[in-house]
Amino acid sequence: MLNINFVPDDYIQSNESRRTNLMYLVLFAVVMAGLSGSFITIKIRQRSLSAEEKLVNAKMMQAEEAIKQFEELQTKRKEMMKTALTTAELLEPVPKSVLLASLTNNLPAGTSLLGLKLTQKEPKKASFTTATNKYKTAQAQKAEAAQPEVSREKLLETHIAIKGIAPSDLQVAAYLERLSNSTLLDNVALVESKEREIKDAIFRQFKLTAMLRKDIHLTGEDIDRIRVEHEKMAFDF
Repeated sequence: MLNINFVPDDYIQSNESRRTNLMYLVLFAVVMAGLSGSFITIKIRQRSLSAEEKLVNAKMMQAEEAIKQFEELQTKRKEMMKTALTTAELLEPVPKSVLLASLTNNLPAGTSLLGLKLTQKEPKKASFTTATNKYKTAQAQKAEAAQPEVSREKLLETHIAIKGIAPSDLQVAAYLERLSNSTLLDNVALVESKEREIKDAIFRQFKLTAMLRKDIHLTGEDIDRIRVEHEKMAFDF
């Protein structure tokens, strides 16, 4: 039996075309929905990353500021330490008043000081001129380089020139011996001792040289004792 289709072919094609178009529209809508969702997700992530980036940048700026402040504090600390060390180095290891009191305390009876001069000089370096001493020169330079760096103020030597009068050479010799035994002085030597007449009296005018001992440290008790002895001698005089 024959099946006779009374539906026109144009109608069938039109229905199929509508179905295809509808399918395309649905697929297009699905794709657009997916693209829209992806775009929204990407935007949300971008905003979240931007906020995190701003937070990280703010923390980095705070850290940089803290590091800068720390470096400034370190620089100020080094400057303060340098100033403190320089001040400590420039302070007199032995006050001049204490040195003068010690020189006065050791004066024998009848002896007086006429002058006192303090001079700071750099120590003389040993010179080696002959060819046979080149090894010694190299060794000295090597030893000097191995030593820790010391400030110029600590290397200075304090030279003392003393001038006075005494009844006789016995007092001059006694004064020389006392200063040689002093804890403050080193290299005490007699430079000159000559006769001098003052008001029909004969005296011995003498000149001594000495050096202040290096690395000497007096305690407060030592300074007080020297000053008390000086005041006592001035009172007795």
